[in-house]
Amino acid sequence: MGNATGAVRALDVLELLGRRGEPLPATTLARELGLPRSTVYHLLTVLTERGYVTHLAEERRYGLGVAAYELGSAYQRQAPLQRIARSILDRLADRTGHNAHLAVLHGRDVLYVIEQRAPSGPVLVTDVGVRLPATITATGLAMLAALPQAQVRALFPDAASIVQRDGRGPAGPSALARELRATRARGHALEEDLVTPGLRSVAHAVLDRSGHPVAAVAVTYSTPVDDEGALVAAVGEAADELARRLRGQARR
Repeated sequence: MGNATGAVRALDVLELLGRRGEPLPATTLARELGLPRSTVYHLLTVLTERGYVTHLAEERRYGLGVAAYELGSAYQRQAPLQRIARSILDRLADRTGHNAHLAVLHGRDVLYVIEQRAPSGPVLVTDVGVRLPATITATGLAMLAALPQAQVRALFPDAASIVQRDGRGPAGPSALARELRATRARGHALEEDLVTPGLRSVAHAVLDRSGHPVAAVAVTYSTPVDDEGALVAAVGEAADELARRLRGQARR
């Protein structure tokens, strides 16, 4: 196995374990990756020795190891997402004249990590470090719409798990599913009056190479605006640019 090919296959194993969110048997890894079982066992042996994979012998399964967690923690400490996104958000705010922000999904909430305010933009509650229920925000709906339906159902299994604002917003899993279908069909997420009365937000998800939403870009503005279509397009272009740069960073 060449060094480059082995590295690619090892990353494929780690990415599959990360996507599935649960330990998997080696036979499942081999089948889903289309690799010989001997190759998969060789990869698992190396990854286990380096701490990136843990062998759960009693369950005959393999899961992510402590080294994978430490690598993720190092990523968070270096904050590459914020470093890469900041200039993109600056340009988006300048281009649109409206407040731009970046949020990540954190359980059932969104966590705002960048807030770029336009000179004439309103003061928002979505400041850096603020958490809001994902189901009432444009950024949250954009990211939830990009997740597998099974994962959304696991996050929001019943009405008690869904937070409304003054009786508005999705009231239960069925209403949330309808909202996410509409978001996917529209191609972007919308929120109006739920976070702040009189303000509207539009958001696009930022997808990684596997299609997983790593963040969402949004702008918030007072309604009405002259050309909302141009605003939606600007947000989508910013999200696409961030996704391309993150993928390029990963390749390097």
